Amino acid sequence: MPKGKKAAHYQSPAQPLTARLSRHFLLRWGAALLGLLVFLGAVWYVNRPGPDDVPTSASLRVFVPARVIAVLEDNASPDTWTEGRRIGRQTLELELLEGEYKGARLTADNFINAYFNVDVKAGGRVIVRLDVDENDAPYVLSIVNYDRGLILGGFVLFFALLLVAIGGKKGLKALLGLAFTLVCIWSLLIPLVLRGFPPIPATVLIVILTTAVSLLLLTGLSRKTLCATLGCVGGVAAAGLLAALVGVLTPINGFNMSEAEELILRAGDGGLTISGLLVCGILISSLGAVMDVAMSIASASHELHTLNPELSAGQLFRSGMNIGRDAMGTMANTLILAFAGSSMNMLLLFQIYDYPTLQIINSDMMAIEIIQGVAGSTGIILTVPLVAFLSAYFMSMPVKKRKTVNAKG
Repeated sequence: MPKGKKAAHYQSPAQPLTARLSRHFLLRWGAALLGLLVFLGAVWYVNRPGPDDVPTSASLRVFVPARVIAVLEDNASPDTWTEGRRIGRQTLELELLEGEYKGARLTADNFINAYFNVDVKAGGRVIVRLDVDENDAPYVLSIVNYDRGLILGGFVLFFALLLVAIGGKKGLKALLGLAFTLVCIWSLLIPLVLRGFPPIPATVLIVILTTAVSLLLLTGLSRKTLCATLGCVGGVAAAGLLAALVGVLTPINGFNMSEAEELILRAGDGGLTISGLLVCGILISSLGAVMDVAMSIASASHELHTLNPELSAGQLFRSGMNIGRDAMGTMANTLILAFAGSSMNMLLLFQIYDYPTLQIINSDMMAIEIIQGVAGSTGIILTVPLVAFLSAYFMSMPVKKRKTVNAKG
C-alpha cells in the first residue's frame, strides 16, 4: 500500500439495504403510533362529558349478578299456549355476587309469564336490579334476566381462538381488525351521531377508517390493499346513495324504523338526526360483504400479475370480472338472506293474518327490508367492476409510476 494513503473503508452492499429497512421499519411503526394516538384522542374528545350532560335514570339503576341459593316456593306450571313454558311465581333466595353488597343473601319474588320468562333453579345465575330502603338495606326490586355473561364470553372466546388457530397470523390480524371496527362504531360513530353530527357523513368516515385499517392489518401497505380499500369504499358509498335515493322516492327514512319513537324523545335534547339512520344502517351492514368481495378480487388480480407480469390491463380486468362474478352471487344472497332471517317473525305474521300483498309491500317494515337487502347487494355488484378496474390499472402500472402511489409488489 503506498505511503500517505489510507485503506479505503469497505462498505457492504447489505449495509445501505439494512439502513433503508430500519428507516422503513421506524417510519411504519412511527406512523402507526401517531395514528393510534390520534384515534385515542378522537375517542376521548367525542366521549367527553358536556357541560349540560346529566345522568339518565337508566344509568343510575344498580344491576348485579346473583346466584340462586334455593327456590323457597314455586307455583309455576306449564302453559299449553306457549309450548309448555312455565307461568307463575317463584320465591327465591339469592346471593349477590358483585358490587357494594357482595355476599349478601336476599329473598325475592320472581314473576314468570309468557314473554318475561326467567324460570330458574337452584344454582342458576340471574341479573337483579337492586334498591335500598329507608335504612339503606338492599332489596331486590326485580329479577331482570338470566346472567348470560359467562356463556356469551366463552362463545366469543371460542370464536377468537378458532379464528387464530385456523387463520394463524392472518386470523389474529382479522380479529384485531374486527375489534377495531367494533370500537369505532361504539366509541366514535354512536357518540358523534348522538352529539348532532350528520349521521351519513359520520358513517362514511367510519367506513373509510375501518376499511383502511382492517385491510392494512391483513395485507400491509400494498397495491392490492389500495385497490380493495378504494373499491370497498366506493361499493358501500354506492349502496348508501342508492338507499338514500329510494328513500326519498318512496318516501321512507329513519323515522319509519321500529325504534324511532324512543329516539325522538332524545333527538330534541342533543340534536340527534333520525332521518339518516336508515342509510347509516345499510352502510354498516353491507360493509363486511363488500369488503370480502373487494379483497377477493384484488388478491386474485395481484396473484395473477405476480405469476405472469406480462398480463395486460385488459386481461387483468377480465380475470377480475370473472372472479368477481363468482363471489358476487354468493355475497348478494348472504345479505338478502340475512335481512330476511332477521325479519322472520314479521314474515310469519304477514301469513298468519293473511295481509293483502299490496299492504305487505307498502308497509314500513317490508319497505325497509327491501331497501336494505337490494341496496346492499347492489353495492356488492358495483364493487366488482370497480375493484377489477382499479386492480388492472395499478397492477399493470409501469414500475416508475408505481412508486408514485407508494405501492409494493
